[in-house]
Amino acid sequence: VQLQASGGGSVQAGGSLSLSCTLSGRGFSNYGVGWLRQAPGKEREFVAAIKWSGEDPLYADSVKGRFTISRDNARNTVFLRMDGLKPEDTAVYYCAAPQSTYTYYTSWRWYHYWGKGTLVTVSS
Repeated sequence: VQLQASGGGSVQAGGSLSLSCTLSGRGFSNYGVGWLRQAPGKEREFVAAIKWSGEDPLYADSVKGRFTISRDNARNTVFLRMDGLKPEDTAVYYCAAPQSTYTYYTSWRWYHYWGKGTLVTVSS
């Protein structure tokens, strides 16, 4: 399984960005996918995750109500819509998948396949 994140950029506080994560390899629709982020000098942290079916999204408390995760299995793509961005959302954002199918997690430590990150910068 290979993942590629895109869509990062710079935005002012209160603005919006949408990230995309494209998966290649067999069985995309059988994998849960997570978005994780790492800010400068901080530990990697969970942001959001979605089931293989697109149901039951999970969010970190810090982004709940502002970020929306979704997926389009026909396009092998997972999306992260980010509204109401804050300077503290500045980080490199990664999409990742667990090693096993039909699983998804709220801890970055359980994700096995990682794409290259995309940088999101929010200025005040």
